[in-house]
Parts: sequence; structure tokens; C-alpha cells
Amino acid sequence: MGQGLSEAIATSGEEVTLCDKTTKLAERGIRGIGESIDREIHKWGLTQTDKRAILARVFPSSDVSLAEDAEIVIECIPENLQKKRELFIELDKICSSDALLITNSGTLSISEIAEATQRPSKIIGMHFLNPVTKVPLVEIVKGLKTDEETFQRAVDFAELLEKKWITVNEYPGYVTTRIIVPLLNEAMHVLMEGVATADDIDKALKLGFGFNIGPLALADMMGLDVVMSWMENLLAELSEHKYNPCPLLRKMVRAGHLGVKTGWGFFRYDQDGNRIANGSDIAHDKEGEKVS
Repeated sequence: MGQGLSEAIATSGEEVTLCDKTTKLAERGIRGIGESIDREIHKWGLTQTDKRAILARVFPSSDVSLAEDAEIVIECIPENLQKKRELFIELDKICSSDALLITNSGTLSISEIAEATQRPSKIIGMHFLNPVTKVPLVEIVKGLKTDEETFQRAVDFAELLEKKWITVNEYPGYVTTRIIVPLLNEAMHVLMEGVATADDIDKALKLGFGFNIGPLALADMMGLDVVMSWMENLLAELSEHKYNPCPLLRKMVRAGHLGVKTGWGFFRYDQDGNRIANGSDIAHDKEGEKVS
């Protein structure tokens, strides 16, 4: 997500620092941006000149203290409330008083994150969806104390990135995650129960309901570990069984079959993230044994 946001921001003409645990990881993220742009060049969507200009605006770092000079800071770490709160405590000390502090959480409480700081009215959620450069939507999520100025600055940022936005009043899962998670979970149960193959399940939703992408391919694209973390957070918050991760999903995550990013999920993928046409429609381990 940080990689995708960095690409989107740099494409808009702004400079961005991509900060990760190590500079090596940040540099890997920038290489990923270059690979993403190469795919667009291959489709005649961008040029080599565009690529050089975009990459020149992205700077790798592992030094979070660089945030002190930033006008906008976007947090994109995994969906762990305690870790996000700890990061925002640090950002609260580092960042200028007029910096816009954004969490990209897909399920967690903006208010609970904001309360870890001395500026809860200046914290807001912006839930971007992957791939950031392709999906035109962002959810702008208000915490209980988010003020109007902060909201308007988030709107301005969304429009800078040419995103359509919706306003969300804080509630677990917001709009998109809350609605999509039960659909993905049910598709996984249908597969686990042997009702149909992964390919046919996705084909049914695409042809029957006009989906651009089937639910299992979508889960692969999102990352099965990410999808499971969303489910577990919503289950803990709302105590509703529909958010209890399908046993097949748990098994696949334990096996390291996380979807596109590992090349193996409900479908198989090449190094560029393209689905392998003749690949199996469910993950297998190295010995050829089915995960389910």
C-alpha cells in the first residue's frame, strides 16, 4: 500500500518519501514502483520520460524523523491497533502542529488511534484500495474528534490524487471492507465445500452480477493475510459470525499462500502478478498436496 500510494503521489507531481523499517526495504518498494510503471509503458499508458520523472520524486528512507518537515504523513503499516497507536505517538512528537496525519486503516477505529496523540482533532482515516493507482475510490473516515479543517484537507489531498471520495462516519469496517469481507468469506466457504471450482465461482459473480473481478481473484490481489486480518478485526469488534475467517483461508495463510504477492493463492501468478492461464485454481504445496 505504501508503494502504491508513493507511486500515486509522485505521479500527481508531488515529492514523497517512502519510509520503511530499513532503507533496503524502501528501495525495494521503489523498484516495485519502477516495475509497475514498466507495465504501463508496455501498455502504452506511460513513457520512459514519465518513469524517470516519477521515480525522481520518490525518496527511500528508514528515518521516521524526516516526517518533521512533511505537510502530509500517511501511515500504511499492517492492521494492528497497538502498533498503529505507537507509531502515531511517535509521529505526534515529530511532526509539525499543522501536519495532516492520516491512517490508511481498513477496519480499525480512527478515534482510538487518534486518542494516542495530543491532537486527536487532526487525525483522519483515508482508506485507499489496492491497486492505488487504478482504483478511483478513497473512503475519508472521520474520527469522533476529527475537525472540519482536517476533513477538508483530506478532501483536497484525495482530489490531488484524482480520487473520487466518500465520507464515512467511524464504524468498524467503514463501508467497503464491511460489505466485501462477508462476500469474500462466503465465496471461500463455497470453494471449501466443493460446490464449485475457484474459476467457476469467480465466473459466476462476474457474469451473473457484473463484477469486474471475481471474489477469489480479488482476495488474492488484496493479499490473503490482509483479508484475514480484516476479518479478525471485525469479528473482535462486532462479534458477528459472518466475519469469522473461513477455515480454508486460515489454512492458506498458515501455508504462506497469500495470493498475488507470493505467486500462490486461490490461483497461480507469474512474477509480474499476471495469472498463469493453466495454473491450478487452488493452491498446492511443494509436494503437490492440496491446501484444502
